[in-house]
Amino acid sequence: MDVTDKKYYSAYNQSIGSGIKQSIQNFDFEKINGRLTYNIQASAVYSSNIEGNTIDLNSFMNYKMQNELKKPQKEIQEIENLIAAYEYAQNNALTEAALLHCHKIFSKTLVSTSNRGKYRKEPVGVFGREGLVYLAIEAENIEKRIQELFCDIDELLKNVSLQEEEVFYHASLIHLVFAHIHPFRDGNGRAARLIEKWFVAQKLGPMFWNLPSEKYYKDHQAEYYENINLGVNYYELNYDKCIPFLIMLPACLDR
Repeated sequence: MDVTDKKYYSAYNQSIGSGIKQSIQNFDFEKINGRLTYNIQASAVYSSNIEGNTIDLNSFMNYKMQNELKKPQKEIQEIENLIAAYEYAQNNALTEAALLHCHKIFSKTLVSTSNRGKYRKEPVGVFGREGLVYLAIEAENIEKRIQELFCDIDELLKNVSLQEEEVFYHASLIHLVFAHIHPFRDGNGRAARLIEKWFVAQKLGPMFWNLPSEKYYKDHQAEYYENINLGVNYYELNYDKCIPFLIMLPACLDR
């Protein structure tokens, strides 16, 4: 799937109507901009929660305030590392090299040193209760496919005519396609959610780092996983079924 492709944009637009423009206007960015640090921390907590981290936002913020460790050190550090990656992304352009650096930052508790900031060298599958749910692309094909993806991202970033609806549409496609490539040994979901927001903020402005997308995905986790599942393996993905996933990002504006 080419993330610059507008094949599904008409159906997407029909699904969301004029919702994004109105939702952006109604979303009080000015009010929440003063809480950017808090919102980035919240994003990291919710994104980690989706992957099984048990520390909720209240517990993490109380830990930060009291500086008392009452939760597992590994889970606290996992969130802290992801916050550091978000902070790096805020101050750097979205490129393949920058993404790899972010993975190197946030994967310290997830993978061995030799796998941090590097694409996997082995096959990877996604498993559910009943076994294998999805088999990702072969390791030897990752680098070429990721380079193609970032060429498309760069093209979109240079396109100054994209409207808000189009930015959200392409951001969700980037999230979806990246997740399907599954280039890392671990941390793919965290990376996919990060680059989605990174793309929106780079196109529409830094205030969009405040988007509560990770919280929305956590609150609708079963739906999130259902919508991201478009096939049993990389070569049998059916993007004709992608609309339910694409409309989840704009839905976070109405929270």
